[in-house]
Amino acid sequence: HRYIRGNTPGATWFFTVNLLQRRGNDLLVRHVGLLRQCVAMERERRPFAILAWVVLPEHMHWLWRLPPEDADFSTRWRRIKTAFSKALPVTESRSPVRQQRNERGIWQRRFWEHHIRDQADMDAHLRHCWFNPVKHGLVDRPEAWPYSSVHREIAAGRFG
Repeated sequence: HRYIRGNTPGATWFFTVNLLQRRGNDLLVRHVGLLRQCVAMERERRPFAILAWVVLPEHMHWLWRLPPEDADFSTRWRRIKTAFSKALPVTESRSPVRQQRNERGIWQRRFWEHHIRDQADMDAHLRHCWFNPVKHGLVDRPEAWPYSSVHREIAAGRFG
């Protein structure tokens, strides 16, 4: 079965990216500085706009807008995930298949993407980013979660 991803240049996309082992895993917030570095390095190589983001302990959500004439978010995600993985020591358990392929056991292989179609869709996914830590019981209000672009929105007067 071959999965075909969207291919719309200059589009806005919402992503959910998960760690392979989600239960009790706080790897993303423990290494959020490294994650930010990996995203920044990829943005230097292949620019894209980050409209919103939230990093939770074991998964994250992002809203990206790609440049005109560019639809390749998959390469960007592959490079971000690879850079993050390579910067960490190998301590995770790996399945025999992952060992044979010399793959790390950090990330789920795939990620979920959704093409943002209009302003209502954008607004819904912005709220999803901001309120996801509340939904998961990590904080009682979005601004209490430190790993979120909601703070940028508050500073700009666009949240509240």
